[in-house]
Amino acid sequence: MYLRTTRRRNADGSVVEYHQLAENAWDPHKRCAVARVVYNFGRADELDREALRRLARSILRIFSAEQAVAADPEILVLDSWPYGGLHVLDSLWHALGIDQVINERAARRRDRQPFERALFAMVANRALRPYSKLYCHEQWLPEEVFFPGREKIELHHLYSAMDFLEAHKEEIEQAVYFRMADLLNADVDLIFYDTTSLHFEIDEEDEEPTRGSKPAGEREYPALRERGKSKNGRGDVPQIVVGLAVTRDGLPVRSWVFPGSTGDVTTVEKVKADLRGWKLGRCVFVGDAGMNSEENRRTLALGGGKYILASRMRAGDEVTKEVLTRPGRYHKVGGNLRVKEVIVGDGERRRRYVVCHNPQEAERQTRQRAKVIEALRTELATLRPPSKGAKHSKHTCELLTTERYGRYLRQTKRGALRISRAAIAAEEKLDGKWVVTSNDDTLTAEDLALGYKQLMRVEECWRTMKSGLRTRPAFHWRAHRICAHVSLCVLALLLERVAEIRVGDTWRNIVARIDSVKVVEYERAGARIRQTTELRGEVPALLRRLQVEPPPKLHQVGPAAAKSST
Repeated sequence: MYLRTTRRRNADGSVVEYHQLAENAWDPHKRCAVARVVYNFGRADELDREALRRLARSILRIFSAEQAVAADPEILVLDSWPYGGLHVLDSLWHALGIDQVINERAARRRDRQPFERALFAMVANRALRPYSKLYCHEQWLPEEVFFPGREKIELHHLYSAMDFLEAHKEEIEQAVYFRMADLLNADVDLIFYDTTSLHFEIDEEDEEPTRGSKPAGEREYPALRERGKSKNGRGDVPQIVVGLAVTRDGLPVRSWVFPGSTGDVTTVEKVKADLRGWKLGRCVFVGDAGMNSEENRRTLALGGGKYILASRMRAGDEVTKEVLTRPGRYHKVGGNLRVKEVIVGDGERRRRYVVCHNPQEAERQTRQRAKVIEALRTELATLRPPSKGAKHSKHTCELLTTERYGRYLRQTKRGALRISRAAIAAEEKLDGKWVVTSNDDTLTAEDLALGYKQLMRVEECWRTMKSGLRTRPAFHWRAHRICAHVSLCVLALLLERVAEIRVGDTWRNIVARIDSVKVVEYERAGARIRQTTELRGEVPALLRRLQVEPPPKLHQVGPAAAKSST
């Protein structure tokens, strides 16, 4: 049996088609096979095509997959690509209005380069398979993912888009942030700020300022790649310092790039000035002990600004002498958190501190220190007694200077090393404790303690950017490209955090589940087709939680490639 189509020409010249289910039967009188109509479906323009599809599907149900493919030898599968992760990122990119923000800035330049698609390609590459821009263009886009419109993106478009992003960085970050805050109803009462260092695999530092290329505005950039205090154990190579402000949910607000020799404490004034123009309303700045200095506290308090800052506990200053030694009872505010408020001074010059204590952390630190002391005793047992007038051995110097053992050692007059009981006792008093200070009297001691604990959101962002997004090591050498590279990573972090908040799971797990969605390219009946695979299992529910529409079924239908005669 087969589907037969007949045509009839009307008197007015129009042609009407009819669909019939027919079969070829032997006619003994004519002694040949003739077509016999089994069922007449009617006129083609009046036919219920959906009913015809249901009939076809119901027939195919009795066949196995192998039989169905064998019955249609015209199907030729050519290729397939992952598409689920990129579709989610693209949907979030449009939901946050990032495409519109970029296109509005590009329209002012009257430049026809695909800045928006090029920037999204690099951001998606950071989130899905972070490698170099060259790898993104030459391998990832054409071979490893289905990216509609990739044919229009050349390598120079990627670098031009980075220059464009750097030229409009402040405008884009501000516009994207407020769109994100409206869409997600983000809480901006607390702004958490911290810095980290990103190293470069080079030996020499930058010696002089550089200028950006024309799309980046040709402004002057300071020498960025310098040696400084490294936060990832790579003090032997030049680095940059990156600052990041996030909300309590870990949504990035804004990023900064400073020269590698910049100290944390000197970055606060710049951050405060840049965020002041954003008019965030009642905003409390939260930072760690590296941001706490008298000058920074004064800067943050200008204009009625509020802050929550951690305080150093081993500096021998007011915190060590007056706050930690002040008697008083702790008040329990959670399963593993106790707080005690301490006021130092009177009147306008009074300073408010909150001593926080975590009993579980105190027990962990006590056990850890016991292991360190035991290992230190073993090391000391291997040392030879110093002879009179002799210099220290190399091993002795290593023990004194190491961060792990040095704090627990003292040296006798003859140069012998001994374990310091006073140092151990001093450390025991600090187990599980940290101190925060604030100028906001409307916040309770519990609010201050819990607000500072959420600074871990920035630490989570740093871990995501360094390990998941592979921000380091950086391989760009021009200052404006280095800054643009950091901005791309922050945009990727924003999309990941939005997905994680909506689903309540990590981005890595989300991608693992959504990557079952692929685009398949095949040829059939003289047509080349690109089609999305069926959404199976938990994928439809996951897309609903992400608030993302399912991907389109068909992406492209065109003529099949001509087959070679050889």
